[in-house]
Amino acid sequence: MRKLIFTTLILVLTGVVALACTSIIVGKDASVDGSVMVTHTCDGSYDSRVQVILGQTFPEGAMAPVYEDRLHETLPGHQRVKRGEIPQVSQTYTYFHVAYPFMNEHQVLIGESTFGGRYEMMNDEGLFFIEELEAFALQRAKTAREAIKIMGELAEKYGYADGGETLTVIDPNEAWVFEIVGPGPLWTPDCGEPGAVWVAQRVPDDHVFVVANRSRIGEIDLSNSDYFMASPNVFSKAEEMGFWKPEDGPFVFHKVYNPNPYGWPHYQRRREWRVFSLLAPSLNLDPYADFYPFSVKPDKKVSVRDLMAIKRDHYEGTEFDLTKGMAAGPFGNPNRYATPRSVKPEGKEKLDWERAISMFRCSYSFVGQARSWLPDPIGGVLWFGEDAPHSTVYVPFYAGITHTPKSFSEGSREFFDKDYAWWAFNFVSNWADLKYCYMIEDIKKVQKEFEDQFFANQPVIEKTALELYNKDPELAIQFLTTYSNTVATTVVDRWWKLADELVFKYYDGYVGGKSVGYPTWWLEEVGFGDTVTRK
Repeated sequence: MRKLIFTTLILVLTGVVALACTSIIVGKDASVDGSVMVTHTCDGSYDSRVQVILGQTFPEGAMAPVYEDRLHETLPGHQRVKRGEIPQVSQTYTYFHVAYPFMNEHQVLIGESTFGGRYEMMNDEGLFFIEELEAFALQRAKTAREAIKIMGELAEKYGYADGGETLTVIDPNEAWVFEIVGPGPLWTPDCGEPGAVWVAQRVPDDHVFVVANRSRIGEIDLSNSDYFMASPNVFSKAEEMGFWKPEDGPFVFHKVYNPNPYGWPHYQRRREWRVFSLLAPSLNLDPYADFYPFSVKPDKKVSVRDLMAIKRDHYEGTEFDLTKGMAAGPFGNPNRYATPRSVKPEGKEKLDWERAISMFRCSYSFVGQARSWLPDPIGGVLWFGEDAPHSTVYVPFYAGITHTPKSFSEGSREFFDKDYAWWAFNFVSNWADLKYCYMIEDIKKVQKEFEDQFFANQPVIEKTALELYNKDPELAIQFLTTYSNTVATTVVDRWWKLADELVFKYYDGYVGGKSVGYPTWWLEEVGFGDTVTRK
């Protein structure tokens, strides 16, 4: 309940600032190389440490602890709370733990986006929050379908205490969207009813999907088990709560369980439109539409770098371009900080800034690939970036690695911790706000150098890993662990050096020691010289 109270309080005080993540799915027939892909921007103050939790075997009768709110563990004053425990399985799989756990050794990958849903469905008696469901699924599942069934069964049996959530779940062959809400206020662990309401829909192999903080699943056909799964109470709970009855017409999940997404009208829709408009421009979708298709077929096959570019987007080149206009200032800063209701103009208290895909308060983001033609330790690769996507570098972490560098796996936000990778990227990103249109070009140059190198080396790295794997899988795992850790450490070291370079190059308004002033259009807008002219 503390998490729910905290989230609600933040929303009331500042508008939507806490629940804001964008996730994209690309089916295997929609990608350039046949991989299934998923992305996630984790927007807010979350734990961005990437820790590899090795699989284990357990004796009969062992119990597994279930925690509350582990996703904020690096924040000041945070203390882990154990909510309870459940029977442990005999063997768990290695998985990658972060605020929202995202990959395991079998190439199951998960992205996340909160939608909140109806407050009437909230329940404090449940055992599980969404991040714990993800962790347990990754420890126990070999496929996306299996992960969804595990999460559904755990939530039904032990109860779900979180708000409405969407998870994007993939494996080397399939991509699924999983949505879940609580069981309502009257549920108790011993009532004999399911402790959650959930539904899952498969994304067609030749389609792309996007979710941006509102429920996306519409009509469901549970007779088609190849494309739909759900809890047994998905219809009955809606009737019981008075949300829907058969005579109302077709049952549409998002209308029933998330009829009023939080935030201003286009907070979610604009990002959905932007992703589809970039990947399927021929559809000519209306940026002001109320709703968009569940998924669409892209105009051309999608690559990892296409998704990275989308993660870094601020609506550049559109009427919503956040790098343009007075709000962006003289130097085209796309960041729009949280604006309390109390300071908004009269009559606009319920409105807010445009919400881009890339934003300053992102804790981390990733683009993940699952590839069926490679062994799991090599086939699963997650391109991970600390802090804001537009000012980060995506480094490759392979599914088979046994650990990540100390700078990525340890650290704190309780102080300026220069041993923590997140701070390197956060510092550079914040410094760039001083003269964004200049500094972002310096950042992009180094960013591109690294990512060009990673992608150029990828075929050789994976060819070598595969050769080692065919001799001894452990040799391949050691090789990939060394590679991922080396490039990640190199990037962080270079980013601290970049920080020093930017501080030296951009101080006191100068650019490399030269005065550049301000753009003429901006000087005209702000009335340059008006106060020094005699009236």
